[in-house]
Amino acid sequence: MSRTVAYLDSTSSTRTEAYRSMSSDAVVRDAGAAFGDQFGALTFSGENMRRRLGSAVLEQLDRTVQYGEALNSSIADEVATAMKDWAIENGCTHYCHWFQPLTGSTAEKHDSFLNLDHNGQPLAEFSGDALICGEPDASSFPSGGVRDTWEARGYTAWDPTSPAFIMRNGGERTLCIPTAFVSWTGESLDLKTPLMRSNEAISKQAMRVLRLFGNDAGVCNVYTTLGCEQEYFLIDEDMAAMRPDLSMCGRTVMGAQPPKGHQLDDHYFGSIPPEVLAFMGEVEERLYELGIPAKTRHNEVAPRQFEIAPLFERANVASDHQQLLMNVLKRAASRHGFSCLLHEKPFAGVNGTGKHNNWSMSTDTGHNLLSPGKGGESNLQFLTFVCAVVRALDMHADILRGSIASAGNDHRLGANEAPPAILSMYTGAELGGVLEKLEAGETACFDSKTELDLGSTVMPTLERHPGDRNRTSPFAFIGNRFEFRAIGGLAAVAWPNTVLNTAVAQSLDYITTAIEAAVADGDTKGSLEASCVAVLSDVLKQHGRVIFNGDNYSQEWHDEAAKRDLPVLRGTADALPTLRREDVAEMFDTYGVMNARELSARIDVLMEIYATTLTIEAGTMLQMADRMVRPSAVRYATELAESCTATEAAGVPCGAAKADLTALVAAMDALGQGETALRAALDHEDDCVDTHVGFIQNTMIPHMDTVREACDAIEGIVPADLWPMPTYTDMLFNS
Repeated sequence: MSRTVAYLDSTSSTRTEAYRSMSSDAVVRDAGAAFGDQFGALTFSGENMRRRLGSAVLEQLDRTVQYGEALNSSIADEVATAMKDWAIENGCTHYCHWFQPLTGSTAEKHDSFLNLDHNGQPLAEFSGDALICGEPDASSFPSGGVRDTWEARGYTAWDPTSPAFIMRNGGERTLCIPTAFVSWTGESLDLKTPLMRSNEAISKQAMRVLRLFGNDAGVCNVYTTLGCEQEYFLIDEDMAAMRPDLSMCGRTVMGAQPPKGHQLDDHYFGSIPPEVLAFMGEVEERLYELGIPAKTRHNEVAPRQFEIAPLFERANVASDHQQLLMNVLKRAASRHGFSCLLHEKPFAGVNGTGKHNNWSMSTDTGHNLLSPGKGGESNLQFLTFVCAVVRALDMHADILRGSIASAGNDHRLGANEAPPAILSMYTGAELGGVLEKLEAGETACFDSKTELDLGSTVMPTLERHPGDRNRTSPFAFIGNRFEFRAIGGLAAVAWPNTVLNTAVAQSLDYITTAIEAAVADGDTKGSLEASCVAVLSDVLKQHGRVIFNGDNYSQEWHDEAAKRDLPVLRGTADALPTLRREDVAEMFDTYGVMNARELSARIDVLMEIYATTLTIEAGTMLQMADRMVRPSAVRYATELAESCTATEAAGVPCGAAKADLTALVAAMDALGQGETALRAALDHEDDCVDTHVGFIQNTMIPHMDTVREACDAIEGIVPADLWPMPTYTDMLFNS
């Protein structure tokens, strides 16, 4: 009996027994505790801060967090002492500065609270200086050439706007302090620093718009908000361990399609399996403790695929929480006997994994600037922000595409569950109609919601939105926010949101400056409304080509996009180089987000990550083909040959067996040829990273496709008892 079949005889037994053995008290959660005392229990915020800090310190922190005021470092000692006492009360012996290096993941170096007094006696100590600044080794993190590997000094700087939290790790608990990460020379080596700078850039320009319309009273700053929907797969942990590709690459580099995928849509929003629901319950408990407002959970389209979505938060905090959410999913999955796959395309031909990025702008008084007004100047203010996004998306569609480029997302973009690699905007019927009139120089009120009669007296009458939604659009307006649907499941959201924020800040600057000039010009007689309409009309005439409200999957749209001269950047090697344009560097530098060196470093790091990822995948593919696929093929070919010889000797025809043998040998030959070409591609070298990435995309990946086709063909011939790894059917339907 093969390893796979033997395993399948006892699939999920450990997980099932663990679930069944839970007491009813453990299975049924106390909702009151989850939403009350439990929420934020492991974060240094809210009551945990208020009980320990003086009113003056609390007020200073609040003004920094809520209104973006500079932090007075003199309060650091009191905050550090209170934070330490709270952490120790909750079982912590160590703290760390928690940051997001350019790897796209998170990093931490743990230090003990232990110190010695002048008599050599131990005491717990944590100073304001230690809170504000840490010094991890910066030499081994990717820097894109900003630092040489022999230059080791780097600094982490406390971010007071994102709450410190306690992370559980088995029996250990560690106080984690969100920080920025910079080099000794001052360049950012992380994802947080540019995001925070871009938030300040957009706040500065958005405040100009509010002042223009006289709506800045009581408003100190504007911040961007995020709500990131996270898709993921859960498969049996032991099955995943039997697949080197899942262990090394997070995706399957080979695997024949099962007879059933998600064609029937019977998994989508279906009843959640009890063992998965138990996993989701633990995930939510951990997230609530960390102050992460998990809101939605459901089955996704593909078998074994699910989704979790939080409420909206400030972009900086949401970015940190998104990283924590992925960490919690991974850790909780293992405790329930699952492997959690976040890769954009873990299974070829099956629905991929995205991270829908719901983005908006809000004042510190709580007003969503992307909510339509009731008419007049309130609508014009809203339309000013919308037109800034239209202009930003049209002018910078290429770099926004570059911001979501990765080896994994290249597999997902353009498939039937994800938007294409062409960046366009969906406005919907309601907003689309208003923008059409605005382009013609007219103003229009938004249509009111209508009623939907379900045709049954016992059923309620529903309130229907004026416009539908478009799941094929990569960038869709959905009532009071834009949904950037094209971000990949593994992505750190800080980077694409940094690019988006900066592009929008530039367009807000341009539009506001133009309106101010028009108001001062006699041509519009000093009318704010007339000036605004004239400027926005011109913006839409120049940049409205990026708006498309149809089916983004259709060939007609691809043809139309080419006519509109919209960038079609199908792969990472096409998309990332757009970030090297001089005007892009100038934009980031002008708005204080990144200097040219910091931007160039990020591009180089992303290029290297892409190249390294594909190199690992190709090496894993060759290893699996050599050690798993070919031996099983040889064994079965030998069986077939012996069977054919014996059968023919007995005078019995064996046409079917001969056909299988012929097909198997042909597939083995194709595999050998594909492997030879792939090995040669792996040995290829280029001095220029851009050229090397282009070679990988255009030459090496096609060779990988050839090897995969041969392996999948062999899998379709070799019987199950000889196949050495779990199949798609095993993982997606027998987990």
